[in-house]
Amino acid sequence: MYKFFTPSDLFSDTHATIVGDDVKHIYKVLRIEIGEKVIVNNLQGTEYLGEIEEVNKQQVNIKLLQKLEINNESPLEIYLFQGLPKSAKMDLIVQKGTELGIKEIIPTITSRVDVKLKGEFKKLDRLQRIALEACKQCKRTLIPEVKEPVEFKEMMEVLMEMDLVVVPYENAEGYGIRNMVSQVNSSKIKKAAIIVGPEGGFEEEEIEELRSKGAYIVTLGPRILRTETAGFVCASLLQYELGDIGGKF
Repeated sequence: MYKFFTPSDLFSDTHATIVGDDVKHIYKVLRIEIGEKVIVNNLQGTEYLGEIEEVNKQQVNIKLLQKLEINNESPLEIYLFQGLPKSAKMDLIVQKGTELGIKEIIPTITSRVDVKLKGEFKKLDRLQRIALEACKQCKRTLIPEVKEPVEFKEMMEVLMEMDLVVVPYENAEGYGIRNMVSQVNSSKIKKAAIIVGPEGGFEEEEIEELRSKGAYIVTLGPRILRTETAGFVCASLLQYELGDIGGKF
């Protein structure tokens, strides 16, 4: 069953309306017809089973049949602070991060971020659209937010709000996610930050500053991962140990 997202102000007690790019996709690509059932989300985490009632080139009208008690969000809120990468790597990071249940993706400017990238990052609308499309595919209940880039110092202030801060680091040896999980009270961890360096990695001073604030500096194994891979691996491990990927006992 197809799933669509539309703002809450386009909902009434009995109907929802879809406008914009999804309209053309519905009638021209998916060829959804009147009477077909769909799921519609109000962008605030509430979902409904609906029936297509009208389709034209301007909008799609959906009759709401029932509210659905669906929540596909992880109990662990993951905030990915991603060292700003080159080229289209952020596209992949946003897409796969959405699939893995990450709540927010925050591009971060560290010492080794390419200077040119600081002034070229103007893709928030595009990245948010990628997150939306990934949500449709993976059936998430909430769309993760892609934030404006922050400086390292700004990030350090935000980390005070986190229950857990994890930093994958290529020079960390012997101390990994398993060690970390055995030392924390998992029942008290609701908000976790993952901090991933850019292509050039972290400066040692940045690692020491993070460590001094209580961050866990961990290895992800003997092989050095690319910046766009490290966040996926770390998020997967955290979701397995503390979130919902591992399933229930």
